Amino acid sequence: MPEVSRKISCHIRSAAPYTPVLNFMPSLSHHSLGFPEHFTWGVATAAPQIEGAAFEDGKGESTWDRFSRQPGCVHNGDTLDTACDHYHRYEEDIALMASLGVKNYRLSLAWPRIIPGEDGVVNRKGLDFYHRLFDCMDRHGITPWVTMYHWDTPQWLEEIGGWRNRRTAEEFGRYAEVIVREFTGRVKHWITINEIRCFTMFAYGTVLEKSPAIRETPQVLNQTIHHALVAHGLGVRAVREHGGAGALVGLTDNAEYYVPVEETEEHIAATRKAFAFENDRILGAVYHGRYTETFLNACGADRPVVTEGDFDLIGLPTDFLGLNIYSGTFVRATADGGYQTLPFPPGYPATTLTGWLKTLPQAIYWGTRLAHEVYGAKVVYITENGYGTIEEPDARGEIIDLHRRDYLRQYLLELRRAIGDGVPVKGYFCWSFMDNFEWQDGYSIRFGIVYTDYKTLRRTPKLSARWYSTVMRENRVV
Repeated sequence: MPEVSRKISCHIRSAAPYTPVLNFMPSLSHHSLGFPEHFTWGVATAAPQIEGAAFEDGKGESTWDRFSRQPGCVHNGDTLDTACDHYHRYEEDIALMASLGVKNYRLSLAWPRIIPGEDGVVNRKGLDFYHRLFDCMDRHGITPWVTMYHWDTPQWLEEIGGWRNRRTAEEFGRYAEVIVREFTGRVKHWITINEIRCFTMFAYGTVLEKSPAIRETPQVLNQTIHHALVAHGLGVRAVREHGGAGALVGLTDNAEYYVPVEETEEHIAATRKAFAFENDRILGAVYHGRYTETFLNACGADRPVVTEGDFDLIGLPTDFLGLNIYSGTFVRATADGGYQTLPFPPGYPATTLTGWLKTLPQAIYWGTRLAHEVYGAKVVYITENGYGTIEEPDARGEIIDLHRRDYLRQYLLELRRAIGDGVPVKGYFCWSFMDNFEWQDGYSIRFGIVYTDYKTLRRTPKLSARWYSTVMRENRVV
């Protein structure tokens, strides 16, 4: 689920010394638009956004179930109660995926569907649903890529502090062990957590868009991020201990993405500095196994409290890095060797009613390249990239979403450029398979390549779905 990242509260402009890397733009001939053999193509969704059945078969209440019922928190008072009704219509959805040639499906499991309450009792009906889903995927030749947590914290945990309370990380560790043990042999690709910034910085920080939208002090905010990082480490440990042979695990991050205003050595160096500093809080912690002195000094007395052994977990080696990339920020060098971020001028291309989603295809090139260069990510997957807008079928019932098709095409061209320049990108998941509950925007904004009629729940592939189907089949940008 997409959301642009905001700047971290502890802000200074310095970073490790930069080693320049020359960039050469390859010729985009017909042949060069192809992707490497065995490149992973897929689509993505998240349980709370599509499943519905919010209180069926023993599922517990999530923070978003509660938040959506609070007046003014979600557009139009929309709730997750029915969503796309995927819980009852998964066979139809998986068959539709297969008809489009989808071979890989990134989905999430609903934590409160599996462990609903404080007593820790595992809900067998919840596990059985996912077994049925995986059985259906297997029949259609679709590989699951499973996200353990996509923001649906059990409500009882929020009532004792949520991510402010270390117990949430510990309970996540228990949950991770349950699901990895249960689905060993069925799931080989695990993502621990989706977009830490969104359920910490946007939920407890200065921009209160996400559940539970409670403003906390900078120190408490930093502590929520630290607890989420510990939870990630516990998820990695669960896969290592119980995932079976060949199981792979990584984190999905919506990092801060920067694009040099000119691709010259000077501006590239400034962009690298911006990327390194702004992402040290999460990617630096995961890849370096520590917080940098620069980060800690910037936080001062608001630095997070670290318990002994935390970074043994946080720094556990992962197999890949998932990046959700939608937009970014232009950067230029300053005379003092620092960097300056540039505001988007009025009228800069953006999606309808999603002002945060500025069209900036180069973000996927520089985001993947800098994750590899700065943090040493050896395998990168684009776990989300997509376009959200307001759209309805035309008089003939078609959804001719040329704006989405063009957005995806331009981003894929830049992704192909990154691969050509040696960035180890191994796959791409389009967000989203179908229109769904878009968090605080409810059902008003559509990100799907498949149209969901929320009255009839009928699914209709859009023009972009047919186009992306060809891309996946031919393994090249068309």
